Amino acid sequence: MSRVWEVPVHDSTRVRDARTAAQEACAQAGLTAPRTAAAELVATELATNLLRHAGGGRMVVNLVAPPAGAGTSVQLFSLDHGPGFADADTALRDGYSTAAGSLGAGLGSCLRSANAFHLYSLPGRGTVATARIDPEPRTRGSAQAPVPVGGITTALAQAEQCGDAWGWARSGGLVTLLLADGLGHGPKAAHASTAAVAELRRAAHLPPAEILRRLHVVLRPTRGAAVTVAQVDVDRAELSLAGVGNVSARVRSGDGWTSHVAHPGIVGAYFPAQVPVRRLPWRRDSLLVMHSDGLPSRWAPPEDTRLLAHDPSVVAGAILREAGSPARPARDDTSVAVLAPDRRTSPHDSRL
Repeated sequence: MSRVWEVPVHDSTRVRDARTAAQEACAQAGLTAPRTAAAELVATELATNLLRHAGGGRMVVNLVAPPAGAGTSVQLFSLDHGPGFADADTALRDGYSTAAGSLGAGLGSCLRSANAFHLYSLPGRGTVATARIDPEPRTRGSAQAPVPVGGITTALAQAEQCGDAWGWARSGGLVTLLLADGLGHGPKAAHASTAAVAELRRAAHLPPAEILRRLHVVLRPTRGAAVTVAQVDVDRAELSLAGVGNVSARVRSGDGWTSHVAHPGIVGAYFPAQVPVRRLPWRRDSLLVMHSDGLPSRWAPPEDTRLLAHDPSVVAGAILREAGSPARPARDDTSVAVLAPDRRTSPHDSRL
Protein backbone atom coordinates (compact mmCIF):
# COMPACT_ATOMS: atom_id res chain seq x y z
CA MET A 1 0.00 0.00 0.00
CA SER A 2 2.98 2.33 -0.59
CA ARG A 3 1.34 4.49 -3.29
CA VAL A 4 0.00 7.75 -1.88
CA TRP A 5 -1.64 10.84 -3.33
CA GLU A 6 -1.49 14.31 -1.78
CA VAL A 7 -3.22 17.28 -3.38
CA PRO A 8 -2.92 20.83 -1.99
CA VAL A 9 -6.28 22.48 -2.66
CA HIS A 10 -5.95 26.26 -2.94
CA ASP A 11 -7.76 27.03 -6.20
CA SER A 12 -10.54 25.52 -8.27
CA THR A 13 -8.20 23.64 -10.61
CA ARG A 14 -7.11 21.40 -7.73
CA VAL A 15 -10.63 20.07 -7.26
CA ARG A 16 -10.14 18.21 -10.53
CA ASP A 17 -6.76 16.98 -9.28
CA ALA A 18 -8.38 15.60 -6.11
CA ARG A 19 -10.96 13.79 -8.21
CA THR A 20 -8.22 12.38 -10.47
CA ALA A 21 -6.26 11.18 -7.42
CA ALA A 22 -9.33 9.30 -6.18
CA GLN A 23 -9.84 7.79 -9.63
CA GLU A 24 -6.21 6.63 -9.83
CA ALA A 25 -6.39 5.15 -6.34
CA CYS A 26 -9.53 3.21 -7.23
CA ALA A 27 -7.88 1.89 -10.38
CA GLN A 28 -4.90 0.65 -8.38
CA ALA A 29 -7.24 -0.88 -5.79
CA GLY A 30 -9.19 -2.64 -8.53
CA LEU A 31 -12.52 -1.10 -7.54
CA THR A 32 -15.55 -1.31 -9.80
CA ALA A 33 -16.90 1.62 -11.80
CA PRO A 34 -19.72 2.33 -9.28
CA ARG A 35 -17.29 2.37 -6.33
CA THR A 36 -14.90 4.56 -8.33
CA ALA A 37 -17.74 6.98 -9.04
CA ALA A 38 -18.51 7.10 -5.31
CA ALA A 39 -14.87 7.93 -4.52
CA GLU A 40 -14.78 10.63 -7.20
CA LEU A 41 -17.94 12.20 -5.81
CA VAL A 42 -16.58 12.24 -2.26
CA ALA A 43 -13.22 13.68 -3.40
CA THR A 44 -14.96 16.40 -5.39
CA GLU A 45 -17.26 17.39 -2.54
CA LEU A 46 -14.51 17.45 0.07
CA ALA A 47 -12.12 19.44 -2.14
CA THR A 48 -14.88 21.89 -3.03
CA ASN A 49 -15.65 22.36 0.67
CA LEU A 50 -11.99 23.12 1.34
CA LEU A 51 -12.23 26.08 -1.04
CA ARG A 52 -15.71 27.29 -0.07
CA HIS A 53 -15.49 27.00 3.69
CA ALA A 54 -11.86 26.70 4.77
CA GLY A 55 -9.92 28.91 2.39
CA GLY A 56 -8.00 25.85 1.18
CA GLY A 57 -6.38 22.79 2.66
CA ARG A 58 -5.16 19.44 1.41
CA MET A 59 -6.52 16.10 0.30
CA VAL A 60 -4.64 12.88 1.05
CA VAL A 61 -5.60 9.57 -0.56
CA ASN A 62 -4.29 6.25 0.77
CA LEU A 63 -4.86 2.59 -0.03
CA VAL A 64 -5.87 0.55 3.04
CA ALA A 65 -7.09 -2.91 3.88
CA PRO A 66 -10.89 -3.17 4.17
CA PRO A 67 -12.30 -4.03 7.61
CA ALA A 68 -13.44 -7.46 6.41
CA GLY A 69 -12.89 -9.63 3.36
CA ALA A 70 -10.28 -9.42 0.62
CA GLY A 71 -9.28 -6.57 -1.62
CA THR A 72 -8.22 -2.97 -1.07
CA SER A 73 -10.13 0.10 0.06
CA VAL A 74 -9.51 3.75 -0.78
CA GLN A 75 -9.23 6.14 2.17
CA LEU A 76 -9.67 9.88 1.58
CA PHE A 77 -8.66 12.61 4.02
CA SER A 78 -9.59 16.28 3.93
CA LEU A 79 -7.46 18.43 6.25
CA ASP A 80 -7.71 22.17 6.84
CA HIS A 81 -6.94 24.93 9.33
CA GLY A 82 -10.06 26.93 8.45
CA PRO A 83 -12.73 28.45 10.69
CA GLY A 84 -14.31 25.09 11.53
CA PHE A 85 -17.77 24.69 13.03
CA ALA A 86 -19.29 23.57 16.30
CA ASP A 87 -22.00 21.09 15.29
CA ALA A 88 -21.04 18.21 13.00
CA ASP A 89 -24.52 16.71 13.04
CA THR A 90 -26.00 19.93 11.68
CA ALA A 91 -23.29 20.21 9.02
CA LEU A 92 -24.13 16.70 7.78
CA ARG A 93 -27.80 17.56 7.36
CA ASP A 94 -28.93 18.14 3.77
CA GLY A 95 -29.77 21.78 3.16
CA TYR A 96 -27.31 23.21 5.70
CA SER A 97 -24.55 25.44 4.37
CA THR A 98 -22.52 28.44 5.45
CA ALA A 99 -21.75 29.41 1.84
CA ALA A 100 -24.10 31.55 -0.23
CA GLY A 101 -25.53 29.75 -3.25
CA SER A 102 -24.74 26.26 -1.94
CA LEU A 103 -27.43 23.56 -1.75
CA GLY A 104 -25.79 22.16 1.41
CA ALA A 105 -25.86 18.57 0.20
CA GLY A 106 -22.10 17.94 -0.08
CA LEU A 107 -21.30 16.32 3.27
CA GLY A 108 -24.59 14.43 3.26
CA SER A 109 -23.73 12.92 -0.13
CA CYS A 110 -20.30 11.91 1.22
CA LEU A 111 -22.01 10.22 4.14
CA ARG A 112 -24.27 8.25 1.82
CA SER A 113 -21.59 7.33 -0.74
CA ALA A 114 -18.76 6.16 1.54
CA ASN A 115 -18.67 2.91 3.49
CA ALA A 116 -17.49 4.95 6.47
CA PHE A 117 -17.47 8.74 6.82
CA HIS A 118 -16.14 10.64 9.83
CA LEU A 119 -16.06 14.33 10.59
CA TYR A 120 -14.38 16.38 13.30
CA SER A 121 -14.31 20.15 13.50
CA LEU A 122 -13.42 22.74 16.09
CA PRO A 123 -14.29 26.44 15.76
CA GLY A 124 -11.15 28.40 14.98
CA ARG A 125 -9.02 25.26 14.51
CA GLY A 126 -10.27 23.67 11.31
CA THR A 127 -11.80 20.41 10.15
CA VAL A 128 -10.75 16.81 9.49
CA ALA A 129 -12.95 14.58 7.33
CA THR A 130 -12.23 10.98 6.39
CA ALA A 131 -14.06 8.70 3.99
CA ARG A 132 -13.42 5.04 3.17
CA ILE A 133 -14.58 3.45 -0.07
CA ASP A 134 -14.61 -0.35 0.15
CA PRO A 135 -14.80 -2.82 -2.76
CA GLU A 136 -18.45 -3.48 -1.94
CA PRO A 137 -21.09 -0.83 -1.17
CA ARG A 138 -22.88 -0.64 2.13
CA THR A 139 -26.08 -2.58 2.42
CA ARG A 140 -28.88 -0.22 3.38
CA GLY A 141 -29.92 -0.73 6.98
CA SER A 142 -27.00 -3.03 7.80
CA ALA A 143 -24.82 -2.44 10.85
CA GLN A 144 -21.07 -2.30 10.45
CA ALA A 145 -18.80 -2.71 13.45
CA PRO A 146 -16.38 0.17 13.95
CA VAL A 147 -12.78 -0.48 12.98
CA PRO A 148 -10.49 -0.10 16.02
CA VAL A 149 -7.54 1.21 13.96
CA GLY A 150 -6.88 4.00 11.49
CA GLY A 151 -3.93 5.74 9.98
CA ILE A 152 -2.62 8.23 7.44
CA THR A 153 0.51 8.15 5.31
CA THR A 154 2.15 10.96 3.33
CA ALA A 155 5.34 10.92 1.26
CA LEU A 156 8.23 13.38 1.40
CA ALA A 157 7.76 16.20 -1.12
CA GLN A 158 4.48 14.63 -2.33
CA ALA A 159 6.33 11.73 -3.97
CA GLU A 160 4.26 8.85 -5.33
CA GLN A 161 5.95 6.12 -3.28
CA CYS A 162 6.07 6.28 0.51
CA GLY A 163 8.64 4.39 2.55
CA ASP A 164 6.23 4.11 5.50
CA ALA A 165 3.41 1.60 5.82
CA TRP A 166 1.02 0.48 8.53
CA GLY A 167 -1.32 -2.46 8.85
CA TRP A 168 -3.36 -4.42 11.36
CA ALA A 169 -4.75 -7.90 11.83
CA ARG A 170 -6.96 -9.91 14.19
CA SER A 171 -6.20 -13.37 15.50
CA GLY A 172 -8.72 -14.64 18.01
CA GLY A 173 -8.71 -12.21 20.92
CA LEU A 174 -5.58 -10.42 19.66
CA VAL A 175 -5.62 -7.16 17.71
CA THR A 176 -2.19 -6.27 16.33
CA LEU A 177 -1.08 -2.97 14.79
CA LEU A 178 2.24 -2.53 12.99
CA LEU A 179 3.97 0.57 11.63
CA ALA A 180 7.08 0.20 9.48
CA ASP A 181 9.46 2.90 8.23
CA GLY A 182 11.61 1.55 5.39
CA LEU A 183 15.21 2.74 5.43
CA GLY A 184 15.53 5.85 3.28
CA HIS A 185 12.89 6.92 0.77
CA GLY A 186 11.34 5.85 -2.49
CA PRO A 187 10.49 2.43 -3.98
CA LYS A 188 13.13 0.42 -2.11
CA ALA A 189 12.03 1.80 1.25
CA ALA A 190 8.43 1.17 0.24
CA HIS A 191 9.27 -2.44 -0.67
CA ALA A 192 10.65 -3.07 2.83
CA SER A 193 7.75 -1.54 4.73
CA THR A 194 5.12 -3.16 2.50
CA ALA A 195 6.75 -6.58 3.03
CA ALA A 196 6.52 -6.06 6.79
CA VAL A 197 2.80 -5.31 6.62
CA ALA A 198 2.16 -8.31 4.37
CA GLU A 199 3.92 -10.65 6.80
CA LEU A 200 1.86 -9.36 9.73
CA ARG A 201 -1.22 -11.05 8.30
CA ARG A 202 0.57 -14.41 8.60
CA ALA A 203 2.10 -13.73 12.02
CA ALA A 204 -0.67 -11.98 13.95
CA HIS A 205 -1.06 -14.96 16.30
CA LEU A 206 2.48 -14.41 17.65
CA PRO A 207 3.50 -12.02 20.46
CA PRO A 208 5.13 -8.71 19.39
CA ALA A 209 8.77 -9.72 19.98
CA GLU A 210 8.29 -12.91 17.97
CA ILE A 211 6.64 -10.96 15.17
CA LEU A 212 9.69 -8.68 15.01
CA ARG A 213 12.08 -11.65 14.90
CA ARG A 214 10.07 -13.18 12.08
CA LEU A 215 10.09 -9.86 10.22
CA HIS A 216 13.86 -9.68 10.60
CA VAL A 217 14.16 -12.85 8.51
CA VAL A 218 11.57 -11.71 5.95
CA LEU A 219 13.18 -8.28 5.47
CA ARG A 220 16.75 -9.50 5.00
CA PRO A 221 16.50 -9.29 1.17
CA THR A 222 15.30 -5.67 1.52
CA ARG A 223 17.12 -2.61 2.79
CA GLY A 224 15.36 -3.09 6.17
CA ALA A 225 12.98 -1.01 8.23
CA ALA A 226 12.24 0.41 11.64
CA VAL A 227 9.20 -1.41 12.99
CA THR A 228 7.03 -1.10 16.08
CA VAL A 229 4.35 -3.67 16.90
CA ALA A 230 1.46 -3.09 19.30
CA GLN A 231 -0.83 -5.92 20.32
CA VAL A 232 -3.99 -5.81 22.43
CA ASP A 233 -5.08 -8.97 24.20
CA VAL A 234 -8.78 -8.25 24.50
CA ASP A 235 -9.41 -11.04 27.01
CA ARG A 236 -6.66 -9.86 29.34
CA ALA A 237 -7.25 -6.13 28.69
CA GLU A 238 -3.52 -5.69 28.13
CA LEU A 239 -1.43 -3.81 25.56
CA SER A 240 2.03 -5.12 24.60
CA LEU A 241 4.52 -2.89 22.76
CA ALA A 242 7.83 -3.80 21.14
CA GLY A 243 9.87 -1.99 18.53
CA VAL A 244 13.23 -1.87 16.76
CA GLY A 245 14.26 1.39 15.13
CA ASN A 246 12.87 4.92 15.12
CA VAL A 247 9.11 4.28 15.12
CA SER A 248 7.71 5.81 18.30
CA ALA A 249 4.51 5.34 20.26
CA ARG A 250 2.48 7.13 22.90
CA VAL A 251 -0.25 5.58 25.00
CA ARG A 252 -3.04 7.53 26.66
CA SER A 253 -4.79 6.19 29.71
CA GLY A 254 -6.96 8.41 31.85
CA ASP A 255 -5.67 11.97 31.52
CA GLY A 256 -2.01 11.21 30.83
CA TRP A 257 0.26 10.04 28.01
CA THR A 258 3.14 7.56 28.27
CA SER A 259 5.91 7.50 25.67
CA HIS A 260 7.43 4.32 24.28
CA VAL A 261 10.85 4.46 22.62
CA ALA A 262 11.83 1.52 20.45
CA HIS A 263 15.13 -0.34 20.78
CA PRO A 264 17.92 0.82 18.43
CA GLY A 265 18.46 -1.29 15.31
CA ILE A 266 17.07 -2.10 11.86
CA VAL A 267 14.71 -5.01 11.25
CA GLY A 268 16.27 -7.02 8.43
CA ALA A 269 19.80 -5.74 9.06
CA TYR A 270 20.85 -5.02 12.66
CA PHE A 271 18.63 -6.85 15.09
CA PRO A 272 19.21 -6.64 18.88
CA ALA A 273 19.88 -9.76 20.94
CA GLN A 274 16.92 -8.90 23.18
CA VAL A 275 13.76 -6.98 22.31
CA PRO A 276 12.20 -5.29 25.35
CA VAL A 277 8.42 -5.66 25.58
CA ARG A 278 6.35 -3.13 27.48
CA ARG A 279 2.97 -4.14 28.87
CA LEU A 280 0.28 -1.69 29.91
CA PRO A 281 -3.38 -1.95 30.93
CA TRP A 282 -5.80 -1.50 28.02
CA ARG A 283 -9.00 0.18 29.13
CA ARG A 284 -12.01 1.71 27.47
CA ASP A 285 -10.42 5.16 27.70
CA SER A 286 -7.04 4.02 26.35
CA LEU A 287 -5.59 5.17 23.03
CA LEU A 288 -2.37 4.30 21.20
CA VAL A 289 -0.62 6.56 18.69
CA MET A 290 2.31 5.23 16.66
CA HIS A 291 4.26 7.39 14.21
CA SER A 292 7.35 7.43 12.05
CA ASP A 293 10.11 10.01 12.46
CA GLY A 294 8.50 12.25 9.83
CA LEU A 295 6.43 13.63 12.70
CA PRO A 296 8.35 16.29 14.68
CA SER A 297 9.91 14.78 17.79
CA ARG A 298 8.23 17.35 20.05
CA TRP A 299 4.70 17.03 18.69
CA ALA A 300 2.03 17.55 21.31
CA PRO A 301 -0.57 14.79 21.75
CA PRO A 302 -4.17 15.97 21.42
CA GLU A 303 -6.09 16.73 24.57
CA ASP A 304 -9.55 17.49 23.16
CA THR A 305 -11.71 14.69 24.54
CA ARG A 306 -14.10 15.09 21.59
CA LEU A 307 -11.32 14.32 19.15
CA LEU A 308 -9.97 11.42 21.21
CA ALA A 309 -13.40 9.79 21.15
CA HIS A 310 -13.60 9.92 17.35
CA ASP A 311 -12.76 7.24 14.83
CA PRO A 312 -9.00 6.42 14.81
CA SER A 313 -8.67 7.63 11.20
CA VAL A 314 -9.81 11.10 12.30
CA VAL A 315 -7.41 11.13 15.24
CA ALA A 316 -4.51 10.16 12.95
CA GLY A 317 -5.42 12.84 10.42
CA ALA A 318 -5.73 15.52 13.08
CA ILE A 319 -2.36 14.65 14.62
CA LEU A 320 -0.63 14.82 11.24
CA ARG A 321 -2.38 18.09 10.41
CA GLU A 322 -1.46 19.73 13.72
CA ALA A 323 2.16 18.57 13.68
CA GLY A 324 2.98 20.11 10.30
CA SER A 325 2.67 23.55 8.72
CA PRO A 326 4.14 25.47 5.75
CA ALA A 327 6.60 27.01 8.20
CA ARG A 328 7.61 23.56 9.45
CA PRO A 329 7.48 21.22 6.43
CA ALA A 330 8.01 17.49 6.82
CA ARG A 331 11.56 16.28 6.22
CA ASP A 332 10.69 12.62 5.79
CA ASP A 333 7.87 10.28 4.84
CA THR A 334 5.28 10.52 7.60
CA SER A 335 2.81 7.99 8.98
CA VAL A 336 0.50 8.10 11.98
CA ALA A 337 -1.47 5.02 13.09
CA VAL A 338 -3.98 4.95 15.93
CA LEU A 339 -5.39 2.03 17.90
CA ALA A 340 -8.51 2.45 20.04
CA PRO A 341 -10.70 0.08 22.04
CA ASP A 342 -13.51 -1.56 20.09
CA ARG A 343 -16.31 0.94 20.56
CA ARG A 344 -18.59 3.08 18.47
CA THR A 345 -17.36 6.59 18.94
CA SER A 346 -19.31 9.65 17.90
CA PRO A 347 -22.98 9.64 16.88
CA HIS A 348 -22.12 10.77 13.33
CA ASP A 349 -19.26 8.29 12.88
CA SER A 350 -19.98 5.46 10.40
CA ARG A 351 -23.62 6.43 10.18
CA LEU A 352 -25.53 3.73 8.31
